[in-house]
Amino acid sequence: MPSPLGRALRNRRAGHHTLAWARPDLAAPESFTLTSPAFEHGDPIPDRHRGRLFGADISPALTWTPPPAGTAELLLIVQDPDVPLGKAATHALTTGIDPALPGIPENGLTDPSPISGLRHGKGPLGRRGWAGPMPVRSHGPHSYVFQLFALDQQPGLPEKFTLDDALRAMAGHVLARARLDGSYEIP
Repeated sequence: MPSPLGRALRNRRAGHHTLAWARPDLAAPESFTLTSPAFEHGDPIPDRHRGRLFGADISPALTWTPPPAGTAELLLIVQDPDVPLGKAATHALTTGIDPALPGIPENGLTDPSPISGLRHGKGPLGRRGWAGPMPVRSHGPHSYVFQLFALDQQPGLPEKFTLDDALRAMAGHVLARARLDGSYEIP
C-alpha cells in the first residue's frame, strides 16, 4: 500500500552534495575499484541486505583492487543521499580495514565484526555496524553509496567515533578512493 508521507516527501532529498565523496578535503584519484558480488554498480541492492528494525542486517560482500602503495588503512562510509533530511544518512562507518585485505565477506560489517581490527562508528539511531536500506515507503528509489578511502595514516579515532570525527581525521590524508552505488526502493 502506498504511503502518503512518502509521496509527500518525494521531492525532498538531502542530495549527493552531502556525501563524504563530495567534500573537497577528501578528493583523491579514483585509482582502485570497489565492487560487490551481490549487485553491479547502479543496480538494486538485493532484499537480503535491506535494513531490519528487528533481526539481522546482513551486509553485502565487498571486494576491491589493491589500493595504492603507501596506504596505511582503508575507511568505508556508506551513505544514502536520498533521505528527506538535510544531510545524507550513514548506513555504515568502518575503519581499521587492512589495505592488504582483498575485501570484506558478506555480513562482515556486523558489530562486533568477525574481521580482526575492524571498528564501527555510530550510524543511524546510534547503531554501529551495517544498517541496511530502509527508505520511506513510496518515497522513490534511494541511492546507497559505498565510499572506500585509502588513507596515508591511521586516523586514530576515539573508541566511540562518529562520522564527523572520521571526516576530520581523514581530511588531507586520502591517497585514493573507490565508489560503488546501489539502489533500493520500497514502493
